[in-house]
Amino acid sequence: MTIKYHDGEIAVQTRAGVRQQADKLAAAMRGAILPSLAGFVAAQRMAVLGTVDRNGAVWASMLTGDAGFLQVIDYQSIRIAAVPAAGDPLAENLASPAHAALIVPDLAARRRLRLNGEGHIAEAGTIEIREAQVYGNCPHYIQARSPIGEHQWRPGDNAAIERTAELSAEQQQRIACADTFFIATDHPESGADVSHRGGNPGFVQIVNGRQLAIPDYSGNNMFNTLGNIAVNPHVGLLFIGFDSGRTLQLTGRAAIDWDAARAATLAGAARIVDFELEEAIDNPQGCALRYEFHEYSHFNPS
Repeated sequence: MTIKYHDGEIAVQTRAGVRQQADKLAAAMRGAILPSLAGFVAAQRMAVLGTVDRNGAVWASMLTGDAGFLQVIDYQSIRIAAVPAAGDPLAENLASPAHAALIVPDLAARRRLRLNGEGHIAEAGTIEIREAQVYGNCPHYIQARSPIGEHQWRPGDNAAIERTAELSAEQQQRIACADTFFIATDHPESGADVSHRGGNPGFVQIVNGRQLAIPDYSGNNMFNTLGNIAVNPHVGLLFIGFDSGRTLQLTGRAAIDWDAARAATLAGAARIVDFELEEAIDNPQGCALRYEFHEYSHFNPS
């Protein structure tokens, strides 16, 4: 399946001066799930999906399970045997076939696989993504972590899920300390995308309770995320507490700031993505897996 760029991606690639590099990369990629990738997918215990709700808001959602919960059906289809965390809009967003994107990261090995296609809730509550285009990604900015078990929450533990339109001081602090998040975007015709973002703690800047400034570091020059934002500003962010199990899902609007002088104020940034919050879902038990931290990526700007 040939990977083709849409108008937004081409516009961003052109402005960034990387059109030739982007075309060469697309020509070299296989837009299918090759048999050699099936074993990698089956071994993973975590995946992040990007979906769109009935109002057009984009969400990034986390799913976890035992090895094998992700199953390659064929070269363009994958099945996920997992139930979203309580309060997550994922199941409702895929109640009927809709745009869906999937990223399968191996944080310990610093590998990741992305699939963009159409998703729906299938038999026995599983999720299927079909007609998927497949992207490989470089290991840049991935902090090495490995799953070491599951959180053992007790029935009496506080699991209240909070929905809000403004970040509390505690939520802002969690974002300010984060070294990893995932961003989901959507193009009206070409579909959804979900990508990994990483850096040293503090790389995401807190402007206020509703606004974040995110540095855009050099990457693969395909500009799938920024290309979608150029056409459709709706985005979803997911911050994961790898130690605590808390997740923070944000949905809102983003814009690309190309001002070089402003980008120079954030180490390593080529551009800045400004995010404005519309709704947040804070789930104390959003991530069932516990992770052990190993080291930061040496690609992270200091």
